[in-house]
Amino acid sequence: MASIYHERLNQDMTLILPRCREHGEVGRAMHDLMAELYPICRSITGEGVRQTLRILQKRIQLEMREVPSGTTVFDWTVPLEWNVADAYVMNPEGKRVINFKEHNLHLMSYSAPVKKRMSLTELRPHLFTLPDHPEWIPYRTSYYKENWGFCLRHTDLEQFGDGDYEVVIDSSFRSGSLTYGECYLRGETSDEVLVSCHVCHPSLCNDNLSGIALAVFLAQWVSAATRRYSYRFLFIPGTIGSITWLAQNEEMVSHIKHGLVLTGVGDTGSITYKKSRQGQADIDRAMAHVLKHSGEPYRIIDFFPYGYDERQYCSPGFDLPVGCFMRTPHGQYPEYHSSADNLDFVKVQSLAQSYRRCLDVFELLEGNRRYLNQNSKCEPQLGRRGLYRAVAGQQEKQWTELALFWVLNGSDRHHTLLDIAERADLPFDKIKSAAEALLEVGLLKEYRKPGTA
Repeated sequence: MASIYHERLNQDMTLILPRCREHGEVGRAMHDLMAELYPICRSITGEGVRQTLRILQKRIQLEMREVPSGTTVFDWTVPLEWNVADAYVMNPEGKRVINFKEHNLHLMSYSAPVKKRMSLTELRPHLFTLPDHPEWIPYRTSYYKENWGFCLRHTDLEQFGDGDYEVVIDSSFRSGSLTYGECYLRGETSDEVLVSCHVCHPSLCNDNLSGIALAVFLAQWVSAATRRYSYRFLFIPGTIGSITWLAQNEEMVSHIKHGLVLTGVGDTGSITYKKSRQGQADIDRAMAHVLKHSGEPYRIIDFFPYGYDERQYCSPGFDLPVGCFMRTPHGQYPEYHSSADNLDFVKVQSLAQSYRRCLDVFELLEGNRRYLNQNSKCEPQLGRRGLYRAVAGQQEKQWTELALFWVLNGSDRHHTLLDIAERADLPFDKIKSAAEALLEVGLLKEYRKPGTA
């Protein structure tokens, strides 16, 4: 009799292999989406964010939310909305030597309007370069203190001569709103998986067009999948966006059982996972298990209260089980916050690998159930149920039966499949396949703790 477990494993592999072939295509499609979004000038508020979200609405079920300027959100206030039409510096010969329309990073984000002539001496304090990387344009912001400035290549600044320069920043501050996008995909239960990414950076690819693209394609996968959990994807401006969402949805956060902040997922560094403040939340364990069995280099780091929006979700008043999924951490690659973080810097293969690992985690969370052994007094006879190898002594088959024995032994309603996989030191998908085979022959019964998914 053919082994039911082996049949189940083979069926699972026929599903996994074509999905793996599709991942390369997904990586290219993610890169294409980034290329479409790259020219848009985004900040923490304004039309650039809305334009970005409207493009995403063509791909996923995204609702655009507006929160008025002046709204109190915990210790913060939603700022005035900032938009810019044009900005440049013109030299004494009448040539634009800095031109916002040529690259979004040329203008410091949230720059106040300016229209005046000034000497190079007066202008210099408002000019920012990277002398160690003279061909790169830096990224600078001044969100909460009125200021203005331009960013440029250091090689270009060295060509500036004496004389008066015309400085124009056609920007505006108005009582508008902070805009964010929310995609909610209801599952069998109200327990949620939260996925969050920041949408406030102009023309920076790894940070964070890569996170935006990954969130979009994960949402597409989730929307087509049968799901136990509900999923909430947030596309928000960094810091003020997560603070605003938490302030306006405080009564809902108890539904969040697992969460990921996505950022910097397209560079060539190995995957880095920053654990939640809880440290041993299911999302932390799931990610550690997936990365351990991926066969690829990775790094897991402990939570610290700096970085991206995980520090808001993990603030002590919320302490949500939300980790941060990235590749090279922020500030640890020279291209960070500069024009060198461009479409060439982000690699299709890295995007595809990041997508693959996040899907593995989602599938683990979805499949991580508790079972009760229906034949708990000594081991059942597996052979007559088609679950044991036909010929004893086949070493290469023993690990498959070992998975069956581990599931039977661990299925006491107190342990999840992830608990069993960790203790057995076997990949989760092998443990899950064993559980499904045991379910088919009536040796297991699913057990759900009261009040859990």
